[in-house]
Amino acid sequence: MENTIQLTVDAVVFGYEAGNISVLLVKRKYEPYQNAWALPGGFVLENENLEQAIERELSEETGVKINYLEQLYTFGDLARDPRGRVVSVAYFGLVKPNAFQLQASTDAELAEWFHIDTLPKLAFDHKKIFKMALERLQAKITYEPIGFELLDKKFPFSDLEKVYTTLLRREIDRRNFKKKMMSLKVLDELDEKISIGRGRPASLFSFNQQRYFQLKKEGIIFEI
Repeated sequence: MENTIQLTVDAVVFGYEAGNISVLLVKRKYEPYQNAWALPGGFVLENENLEQAIERELSEETGVKINYLEQLYTFGDLARDPRGRVVSVAYFGLVKPNAFQLQASTDAELAEWFHIDTLPKLAFDHKKIFKMALERLQAKITYEPIGFELLDKKFPFSDLEKVYTTLLRREIDRRNFKKKMMSLKVLDELDEKISIGRGRPASLFSFNQQRYFQLKKEGIIFEI
């Protein structure tokens, strides 16, 4: 008896903008789940590796190109796909939505950003994949200072706080958070200042990428 297992990839692309978190979804053009919303993804071709497959599917279905997506988990429940035995390797990433012009093609009818609190019903087991990706993202930012690519090149510290409180979806100890961030020396305080509201002008900071990658190599410990 022939036992054919097919391999797919799926991408959970989170977007952060102005204190909101969204996720990128596509409306399926064909069965199964025709006209239902789903995560971007599809079958891996014989002549490509997993990373090439997820980059291609994202580009084809949404027009989005991301330099780095992190592998999340392999989903292989027996009944997860009505087409047969299909195993999916899921990836996740974090971007600024306004950096992309969405363009759906191939088997995607539409591509849109949805706020994570108002998601439509998702096809396959994509709700399960999304929830696991969100949990992984929230866990990761508590031990690794990520998210700087979501900020302007020069930013007030309050913008960095907003990224973390939005992604964690809870308040943080602001004084302790700033103390930890500054101790890592991944932020360079600039001579420039910016007026925010009625308070005193706030200092601007920039992200020291070289220092950040050195810390990653050393296996930094960063807990919020």
